[in-house]
Amino acid sequence: MAQATLGEWGGNLAATAYLFLSYTSMVAYTSKSGEVLSRAIGVPEPVSGAAFTAALALLIAAGGTGVTAKVNQVLTFFMIGLLLTIEVSRGGLGAGLSLPANAHWEQVPATLPVIIFTLVYHDIAPVICAYLEGDLARIRLSILVGSLVPLVSLLVWDDVALTLSASSTDPNGLGILDMLETEWSYAVVETFSLLAVGTSLIGTLLAASQFFIEQMTTSLSSAEGDAQIDEDASEEEGSSQLGWPTLLESNRLSFVATGVVVVPTMLIAAAVPDSFSIATDIAGGYCMTILYGVLPPLMAWSIGSKLSDQKVGLGQVEAASTAGKERVNFTGATAKPVLVGMGVFSVLMVFQQILQDLVSFNTYLLSWTS
Repeated sequence: MAQATLGEWGGNLAATAYLFLSYTSMVAYTSKSGEVLSRAIGVPEPVSGAAFTAALALLIAAGGTGVTAKVNQVLTFFMIGLLLTIEVSRGGLGAGLSLPANAHWEQVPATLPVIIFTLVYHDIAPVICAYLEGDLARIRLSILVGSLVPLVSLLVWDDVALTLSASSTDPNGLGILDMLETEWSYAVVETFSLLAVGTSLIGTLLAASQFFIEQMTTSLSSAEGDAQIDEDASEEEGSSQLGWPTLLESNRLSFVATGVVVVPTMLIAAAVPDSFSIATDIAGGYCMTILYGVLPPLMAWSIGSKLSDQKVGLGQVEAASTAGKERVNFTGATAKPVLVGMGVFSVLMVFQQILQDLVSFNTYLLSWTS
């Protein structure tokens, strides 16, 4: 889409931003899962995070989209149930939604990348389109209804976080800290955190692996040609044999694509300290902002410009001409101011993140030299 509207540079920029988004998101999820599991079972973070990521990668590579979707639905169901349990337990302690006494609004810009990062689930949209076989009505319903799940979960968890902040400053207040004093409540919160990370990791890994599968399929089909047909025929003859060799052979591209995503992710998460914070800043401050904030207005503007440049032929019906003019007028009068505002805001977000990173890098250099 980006290449069709903006040309080769737009396609390359979109692909680069998407790849960086996928890898930084995976690094963040791997790092956070290792942190949660390390607290729960005492295994070092790099080992537990790598094992958790590898288990989900095996599910996606071997099970495919259908099995993964069903498993993800079950995990999401349990995650929502645990979230409701946390909220009910918090309410049972007499804690209500309250703002902290000391608010630091000057720190809001630093949190914007994380806020934008919460929208990372939109990168699974291509997988949804393929899974629903291009049915536009079902795709729209799936995205609209499915977006309510993370939205409600985020709002409820923000309620819990605000209660946590308020209870930490009020010595007489009751909040989630009181609930965490019991062993079962601590386990509930940790399990919820792990499920939240796991479901997010599944969506990101599934979308990224499908992207690489498409790229490899295109490359193989153009390189091998008719030789691929003979290979498929030989595979079909031996398909009666069951077991891991057959599974590995039939899902070879899936395993390779998943490995391309997972292996660098685990290495970076293990080698870079505090990789979760760094990855979320990069993903939200740069990748998400460029991919979903800067490029879409440019693409829509390009489409609108092409529509306005089109001229209706002499042999076309007048009704078609009128409809075309209405569409062009709508694009110019209504959509373009919105596109400009969205694009300017996104560009400012990128520059703001650059300034923050420069300040952080300068602080690091000063501390290192001293």
